[in-house]
Amino acid sequence: MDRIKRYMVLHQKDILRDIQFLVERDSPSTDKELVDACEQRIQKLFLRYFGYKAEEIKEEKYGNHLRFTMGKGKETILILSHFDTVWDKGDLPFKIEGNKVYGPGILDMKGGLVQAIWALKAIKDLKIKLTKKVVFLCTSDEEIGSPTSRKIIEKEAKSSNYALVTEPPVSGTGALKTGRKGSARYFIEIKGKSAHAGNHHELGINAIEEAARQILFLQSLTNYYKGTTVNIGSIKGGGKLNVVPDQAVFGVNVRARTKEEQNRMDDLIKNIRPTRKGITIKIRGGISRPPMDRNKGTKRLFKIAKKVATDLGLELTEAYVGGGSDANFTANLGVPTLDGLGAIGYGIHVKDEHILASEIPRRTALLCKLIIEL
Repeated sequence: MDRIKRYMVLHQKDILRDIQFLVERDSPSTDKELVDACEQRIQKLFLRYFGYKAEEIKEEKYGNHLRFTMGKGKETILILSHFDTVWDKGDLPFKIEGNKVYGPGILDMKGGLVQAIWALKAIKDLKIKLTKKVVFLCTSDEEIGSPTSRKIIEKEAKSSNYALVTEPPVSGTGALKTGRKGSARYFIEIKGKSAHAGNHHELGINAIEEAARQILFLQSLTNYYKGTTVNIGSIKGGGKLNVVPDQAVFGVNVRARTKEEQNRMDDLIKNIRPTRKGITIKIRGGISRPPMDRNKGTKRLFKIAKKVATDLGLELTEAYVGGGSDANFTANLGVPTLDGLGAIGYGIHVKDEHILASEIPRRTALLCKLIIEL
């Protein structure tokens, strides 16, 4: 057996223990106190295994980020992981049922983050010489569009030769992700005119009715042939049933394959006009992630990963997916980028989110050997 894979097999329970240590600390993106508490658990792992902590990049509104460095060399490998989750405190319990390990953010992507720590730990413990510098960013706001970490990621990417992202691979196939759609987020606020629903119904201008008209229009813009999807993900408005509502707001998520299509949709949404007199519309938001294109460097990088995987007895494939990640930022800058190097499992953002314990050694070994091979 390959010595790195053997190392991971021997330490499988230890890796799983550390994943539990991180998963049991809830870290919903918008709760800075909880996210920072989770960040401190990551720091404990760095200190325990490497003898020093990561650089802490402090933020006021969202959680702090971590920047860990290891090795030296003229070239740099950037590893990206995030530790914020979509789950509120107490939403999901950590539990193990046979080969399945459940918990909030265990697949997306605390499992992958811990596997990255162990990939670097194996290099240290096995005394393997690194020929390149490794910069490992652990960020706190990916699930809400990386509002504070984007500038940090892009700064590091500009001085990096490769980017490896520990989001989970494609469920079912284990494929790495070499392309992703771009995404945009909007909130559309509608103001109308209130009136008594019984006595003066004709004097009211119903904001919810206007929202319904706009929603039907926006949903009609979905074009599966082009790869463009529009999703109305939230809505609220009005109040009392006997009052014509004068306000409504709804949230929109747009995914597109190309920058041109993304820009076309952005322009269209930002120029929405009222369908009736007396209505005003305010639009917040915009493009949050550009598309992740499969550039020539990424193609070469995947070939290296495929060779490494073969040595581990793993048949590796690649895929283009609709979800966005921080890989979109690095690939957009032309950096060869591989995504999906994290834990194998199923259930991103749903209540049966889990990883497969049996896949931990091989997937951690894959990342470790790829770092060494580069």
